[in-house]
Amino acid sequence: MIKKLIPIYENQTPLVVLELIQGHKIAEIMSADVISVGPDVTMREVKKIMKEKAISGMPVINRRRLVGIVSMEDLLNALEAGLMDDPVGKHMSRNPVVLEEQMPVSFAIDYFENYSFNRFPVLNENKEIVGMLTGRDIIMHMIKVMNREIGRLEEMAKFGHRTEIGNIIRRYAVVQNDFKNAGRASSEIKSILQEYQVNRRIIRAVATAVYELEINQVVHSKGGEIVCRISDNHVEILARDRGPGIENIELALQEGYSTATDWIRSMGFGAGMGLPNIKRVSDKFTIKSDPKGTEIRVIIDLPEKEEALSPAAV
Repeated sequence: MIKKLIPIYENQTPLVVLELIQGHKIAEIMSADVISVGPDVTMREVKKIMKEKAISGMPVINRRRLVGIVSMEDLLNALEAGLMDDPVGKHMSRNPVVLEEQMPVSFAIDYFENYSFNRFPVLNENKEIVGMLTGRDIIMHMIKVMNREIGRLEEMAKFGHRTEIGNIIRRYAVVQNDFKNAGRASSEIKSILQEYQVNRRIIRAVATAVYELEINQVVHSKGGEIVCRISDNHVEILARDRGPGIENIELALQEGYSTATDWIRSMGFGAGMGLPNIKRVSDKFTIKSDPKGTEIRVIIDLPEKEEALSPAAV
């Protein structure tokens, strides 16, 4: 199973590894050279193709649509029954498990862990087959990407990094498609504000803004960071990502507008309320975006009547 080759543990795996796994899509690593057959091809012809191409299975396609998978097991069963002149359509496995090309690599890793298949067909948004994905595809791609990332980190190590200044500051890395950890920053900032006995209304507003910013980066960006600075007068939240940017900011601020894919929506995200909710709870809200990334700055004031922040009495 792939998980033995890429061990992923939610609380232990280094962030750089999570970013590499969550930040790349299946379309980037799949094999687009699909060896396939039609449903009317005989099992004898399938045997010949499998032997020549050294493969143990392939998709069965009718007008670019996937109708089944024929495996080595199907071939052996037909051979044993003396049915090698039957069409593939009689022996193939119907309703195969498939991946979508825009899914993150992490989804494919889960599929290889949960199913005993050696390969998965990959479909585009029109449900047409566009590739095949094997465990080896994942491993080879991740090795290449991690080598590049190590080089980048070595370059960064030659330079320092500046630290934000504030009374209390927290910085959170956000990984593309990392739905398991989405909400961590919001939860921690909420706990800090509760410790300092901040007004509940303010806590709700801050938690809402941070959570929506996290989800936006997870769903729509290539990953980024969220920085929260809490002072005596306000809470400042800065969210920066690495692209691809927002094409139409005015449209994105409208309630219900969303560019989320169907599989994102199927998980309960992408309702198009993120940016409107953030702006609604903010006292100051600014956003700028281009293909290199989006930066959103939110300020939520702390009422003057509240005392300067001090830890709650134990």
